[in-house]
Amino acid sequence: MTLEYASAERLDRYIDSHIDPEPENLRRLNRRAQIQLLYGRMCSGHLQGRLLTMLTRMIAPRRVLEIGAYAGYSALCLAEGLPDGGEVHTVEIDDELEDFIRRGFAESPYGRLVTLHIGDAMTIVPQLGGEWDLVFIDGNKRSYVDYYRMVLPRLAKGGYILADNTLWDGKVADLEANRDAQTRGVAEFNDLVAADPAVERVILPLRDGLTIIRKK
Repeated sequence: MTLEYASAERLDRYIDSHIDPEPENLRRLNRRAQIQLLYGRMCSGHLQGRLLTMLTRMIAPRRVLEIGAYAGYSALCLAEGLPDGGEVHTVEIDDELEDFIRRGFAESPYGRLVTLHIGDAMTIVPQLGGEWDLVFIDGNKRSYVDYYRMVLPRLAKGGYILADNTLWDGKVADLEANRDAQTRGVAEFNDLVAADPAVERVILPLRDGLTIIRKK
């Protein structure tokens, strides 16, 4: 059976059954996000979550920064992959999500490895100091270029940036038809990264697009 004959839903079920199982606490967290939060699809979910954990294990970062916690799912996946002594700092601008996020952290064996910061990343991140080994960008799409310019100078040599939603439902491929600020923000980010000689980059067509960036 070729992919063209498999429905997306059927293929998703096949993938989920052939990768590492979703931890029970994350399954519950994802379910709560779908029921209780607006835009539940923003939660990373099983496949992307397992990829984030595996990439973190491969990179073995000591310090991880996440911009855009949302439900806290991805932060826990990053924390799960940390080496001994590693830490995750995650920044979420929506203070109404704080209780939801902290509940998920409390239910996870990795929650103690995550520090939650509530506020604007452009204000908070410069105050944290030090270098980052891995940065996961998943915040306001209009601000992706600003995030990139802020974190790249403080990314360790050989460090990685993971940027989510970089295909943006395919809208970035047709800017004439999609002139909204979020699409423009993602497209400008993609163009900036593609032209930056300081990094290597690849876009994975996973979910809504995941760009992996390595600082040379």
